[in-house]
Amino acid sequence: MRIWVALACGMLFGAGLTLSGMTDPAKVVGFLDVFGAWDPTLVVVMSSALLVTLPLFQLAARRSRPLLDRQFFLPVRTRVDRDLLLGSAIFGVGWGVAGFCPGPAIAGLVSGSTQILLFVLSMAVGMTLRSFSYRRQPGHFECKT
Repeated sequence: MRIWVALACGMLFGAGLTLSGMTDPAKVVGFLDVFGAWDPTLVVVMSSALLVTLPLFQLAARRSRPLLDRQFFLPVRTRVDRDLLLGSAIFGVGWGVAGFCPGPAIAGLVSGSTQILLFVLSMAVGMTLRSFSYRRQPGHFECKT
C-alpha cells in the first residue's frame, strides 16, 4: 500500500511542478532574475504550496505516528553548520545556473530533454560522491524517533 501511495504522491507532485511551469528552466531563471526581467509568477506557486503544506504539517505534528508507518523519521542534525551552508550554496548556484532543482528536474525527465538528463545525471553523481564521504563519518544516517 505504501508504495502505491508514494507513487501517487510523486505523480501528483510532478504534475504540479509541470503545470506550474517549474520544469521550464527559462521560467525559473526569470523568477531568480530579480534585478532584470523578473517573472513573479512562481511566487503564486510557492505561496500556494505553503498554504497547503503548513496546516497539514501542523495536523501531522499532532499525530503519534504517520498513517502508513510505525514512527516518524526526523533528521538527527538540526543545527546550521558548514555542511548545510556549503550544500545550500551549491544548490543555489546549480539552481541559478541550470534553472533546475531536483524535483522539477526529475519531473522534467519525461520531456526527453538532453539538458535535463545531463543535470539529473550530474546531480546523481554529486549525491553519490557525497554519500560515500558521509558513510565514513559515523552517525550521519541515523534517524531520531
